[in-house]
Amino acid sequence: MNIVLTEIKENIAVVTIDNPPVNALSHVVRSGVSDAIQELCKDTSVKAIILICVGRTFCAGADISEFGKPPLSPSLSNLMAKMDQINKPLIAAIHGTALGGGFELALGCHYRIMIEGAKVGLPEVNLGLIPGAGGTQRLPRLIGVAAALEMITSGKPISARKAFEVGVVDRICDNNLLVSATKFAKDIIGKPFIKTSELELLASPEIFEEFSKKILKRTRGFLAPNIAISAVRAATEKSFVEGVKFEQECFEKLMKSPESLAQRHLFFAERLATKVPDIGKDTSIRKIEKIAIVGGGTMGCGIAISFLTNSIPVLVLEQSAKTALLAKSNIEEIINTLFVKGRLSENQKNFTTENLTISTEYSDLSLSDLVIEAVFEDMEIKKQVFQKIQKFAKQDVVMASNTSFLDLDEIASTTSKPQDVIGLHFFSPAYIMPLLEIIRTKHTSTDVLAAALKLGKLIGKKTVVSGVCTGFIANRMSSCYGREAGLLLLEGADPEQIDNVLYKFGMPMGMFSMLDIAGIDIGVLARKNIPTESFDERAFRIHEALVASGSKGQKTNAGFYCYNGKEKTLNPEVEALTQKYAEEYGIKRRKITPKEIEERCLFSLINEGFKIVEEGIAIRASDVDVVYTSAFGFPRYKGGPLHYAEHLGLDYILKRINKFAKVHGNRWWTPSSLLVSLVRENK
Repeated sequence: MNIVLTEIKENIAVVTIDNPPVNALSHVVRSGVSDAIQELCKDTSVKAIILICVGRTFCAGADISEFGKPPLSPSLSNLMAKMDQINKPLIAAIHGTALGGGFELALGCHYRIMIEGAKVGLPEVNLGLIPGAGGTQRLPRLIGVAAALEMITSGKPISARKAFEVGVVDRICDNNLLVSATKFAKDIIGKPFIKTSELELLASPEIFEEFSKKILKRTRGFLAPNIAISAVRAATEKSFVEGVKFEQECFEKLMKSPESLAQRHLFFAERLATKVPDIGKDTSIRKIEKIAIVGGGTMGCGIAISFLTNSIPVLVLEQSAKTALLAKSNIEEIINTLFVKGRLSENQKNFTTENLTISTEYSDLSLSDLVIEAVFEDMEIKKQVFQKIQKFAKQDVVMASNTSFLDLDEIASTTSKPQDVIGLHFFSPAYIMPLLEIIRTKHTSTDVLAAALKLGKLIGKKTVVSGVCTGFIANRMSSCYGREAGLLLLEGADPEQIDNVLYKFGMPMGMFSMLDIAGIDIGVLARKNIPTESFDERAFRIHEALVASGSKGQKTNAGFYCYNGKEKTLNPEVEALTQKYAEEYGIKRRKITPKEIEERCLFSLINEGFKIVEEGIAIRASDVDVVYTSAFGFPRYKGGPLHYAEHLGLDYILKRINKFAKVHGNRWWTPSSLLVSLVRENK
């Protein structure tokens, strides 16, 4: 099969890349394009060259499988340098997505034409990198420093319309791309053209300083965005050749950095997480087209929005007409807000209005392919709901629970078809949070699991499969993290000290700030429905006392902190409760170092993560990393808890866990057998 084909019609050459599935710029593609354009430059009959791809997309980027391997010539940079020597107009015809190296390839052309619906972007920062084939030098020359900085440091692709507005592309077409590109080529033959590398670029130094301040919060802890700013700045201070050299040096430095290694680990981990050993291409998939949700509270509404905004009709079932109408109103209010913010198109907004149904009758579930229970976190209530679902839904309906802690095997036992039961654990707000934890019971059939995986992809979620245990992967680990934070309070730390340490580590916020935002009462209620042996009651006594006194967090203006408008101060009630329960439990309070806070909180969840893999709850260690970065904001530039553990040194972590076991007892600090064996193997 020829990966790169050349065809000449009249005086226009068409170079076509055919490297499925996404036309990645592998060595064979780079070589093929390089040879083709050099031959066409010699052909005096050719007056213009069109570069186009077949399949579902333009070049989607570099071949990531080549990362870390010895470079093969021509590199993408070598190819771009050869393209810069072309003496004939070169036109990139873009459909699908032109990302990373694919977009840089297009930037190396003299002109660009895009079909409606296509997108272009430089997402390298998401891998802890910057563009490495001239992207930081060509893009600002083409569209200006401000717009280029935003594209490069955010990593977000832009639409064809936006690309035309900012000057990335010269024309947009809405039908046959090759026909439109050929017409465009005929229009510009004989006219002077200028190379992107030769465009003039002027910018004041202040623009870079202002932009650095602007993105400080969203890029906290990440290395690549700030280096990207330096590379774009080089485009204004150096010649193009010197700028490309500087960009290459920055790229190579980042390739070796722990931050990029961590982010690339997650990139592959998120894709691997959807691979389940007994689910293959030949596995039958249960058909799911119509969805119903039992429960129109915060979670139920959020789940409904996740489906509606992805063009999937939803029925929401509530207990009464009043609560059903309230759920409908809440959904429509959120949808409207998303539309006003530009996160939904008018077509998406209209779809939700037309395809949301509310009901109070279980008999209305009869046409649904999937029914998701999203009611109060109480085992008996959930069992009753499942019994009603089975009674009124159709025979092959998939029955799912959004439970975050409860035993799904026990819930499934309520039905006569436990093989049709699965957990779909969304995180709040469900329409924003990226993770979907799919809980596989001991009876869940492969066609139901395959359907859940497909559905997760359809609504744009990062999906991870978990086995059944208290809290599954996400909340089981978070409980350990929260336990140590709660015990540290009793032992002498205060909420602000603990929160500051965790924030400095890279978490989006500390444990107690997070609890105040989520609502302290949610965790208190959840623990009433799980076995007491699965958590340390001492660690959560303050939480219970705060809720009992009406201090549930930000929604009551008081929790671990007191809130007065934007002002946030420590709640004096917490100190009094801390003293009270420390005395009750015979805990001698002391000064606690930031190092102990960090290690107690983080090593506890790392140890639990290894236990989760050891027990087979998670399929692989990298699944744990996907869960905790996606659900709780563990810093992506550290790669997730278990990747970070390897970076820090498993032997050191085991040593510290054993030390904590001696001081605090073995109940929670027994080291994972998997961790112990990994340390032994590495010696």
